[in-house]
Amino acid sequence: MPKKEDLKFGLTMSDHMLTIKWSEAKGGWHAPEIVPYQNLSISPAASSLHYGLECFEGMKAYKSLDGDDPASLRLFRPDKNMTRLKNSMSRLSLPGCDFESNELINCLKSLVRLDSRWIPEGEGYSLYIRPTVIATHPFLGVAPPSEILLYVITCPVGPYYKGGFEPVRLTADTEFVRAWPGGTGQAKVAGNYGPTMKASSEAAERGYDQVLWLFGEEKYVTEVGAMNVFFLVEGEDGVKELVTPPLTRGDILPGVTRASIVELVAKSEDYKVTERNITMKELQEKAHQGKLLEAFGAGTAAVVCPIKCIQYEGKDIDIPATGHLTKLIWKQLTDIQYGKVQHPWSVIV
Repeated sequence: MPKKEDLKFGLTMSDHMLTIKWSEAKGGWHAPEIVPYQNLSISPAASSLHYGLECFEGMKAYKSLDGDDPASLRLFRPDKNMTRLKNSMSRLSLPGCDFESNELINCLKSLVRLDSRWIPEGEGYSLYIRPTVIATHPFLGVAPPSEILLYVITCPVGPYYKGGFEPVRLTADTEFVRAWPGGTGQAKVAGNYGPTMKASSEAAERGYDQVLWLFGEEKYVTEVGAMNVFFLVEGEDGVKELVTPPLTRGDILPGVTRASIVELVAKSEDYKVTERNITMKELQEKAHQGKLLEAFGAGTAAVVCPIKCIQYEGKDIDIPATGHLTKLIWKQLTDIQYGKVQHPWSVIV
């Protein structure tokens, strides 16, 4: 394994992988297997290769920083990932989406324990876990598959921010749309990601880090890059409101980090948290009034990612970064993930 300081996301894989087949011919799930990390062998006609019948999850395992048990391993809210994986499988009509969540979590724990040496020690370091489901049915017809493979690979990763928080610059000026009602935006499927790369490349060419995705004539804000997004604004009554777009349209991924932030901030006496639509017009007005206080993306990889600028209609909207609430949320979540505080969201492996 490279020195932990040299780790790059998604390049170094650990020694083993978990594989579980499902086939109609054998009546459902086969026995789980943990095998050496290896290439897959599937038919060139496998329907995942032709029709995008593939979904996945993103999780992490952490080495506790608790002084009483520095070697203990932890997962963060794995039940949430299982629920979302089931929903993604169902959206693609993949069989086996009624699997027993705790059974798969136990398999993940076995894999993490076996490859625990691949988890670097220290805050910011973890083992990224990628459960994936693909259709392996060798059939060119457009139909739900009769064979699938659920596999899990892992890789050691370092801090998202090498030198502390690095606020990003976004552009909302793109002709493309990430998702729409009735589509697959609420599921973690492969087809949601490939089409975003052209817009992301064009944004980078113009000097912006990521795309702020909008929807509809009203220019509703939906997501940032591959993350959920939050805005801290000051209301007319002086109340500080943390706003994140709602899940009700079905075009936004129900992020585990998103849900955790909403639940944590809801307990605060200093902030109001609201899941509601927010438009670029409102953000422009709040910025002009000095009432757009903070903004950040949220997801498994970064936890939170501060935003300092949004380009819209050719002009940059500047946002103070990195704000107090952004830092507070990052600390609260990482304290739970690394076992600094005891919390039911931190599941011991």
